[in-house]
Amino acid sequence: MTLSEYFQQAEGFGVLATTDAAGQVNQAIYAKPYFLDPDDDTTCCFIMAERLSHENVWRNPSASYLFIEDGGEFQGKRLSLRVVAEETDAEKIREVRRGFAPPISEQESKYLVYFHIEGVRPLLGSR
Repeated sequence: MTLSEYFQQAEGFGVLATTDAAGQVNQAIYAKPYFLDPDDDTTCCFIMAERLSHENVWRNPSASYLFIEDGGEFQGKRLSLRVVAEETDAEKIREVRRGFAPPISEQESKYLVYFHIEGVRPLLGSR
């Protein structure tokens, strides 16, 4: 199963962790990552609002995403991420929003931030 397929099928919630230039950590609830190309498991994107997480990824492009599946079995994924690009095209953001409902309003959905996936690990363990 590809990473794109996993996130299309899995139910649960995610947390994006970012840091500013000084190393101050921030965590925020985020929707599942979106894969524009289902055959590319190395690039995903998130819709971001003009908030601290967005500000942080431009001060320090490294981030971490933790996804916890529903069901209480401690299943999920941990992604190591690095920012590679950003779009502000409102129509492109609306197109991505149609695929899922991020936990921010359409009015707040200002940025489509692309991340290179540098590593994938299970929720528990170090594989």
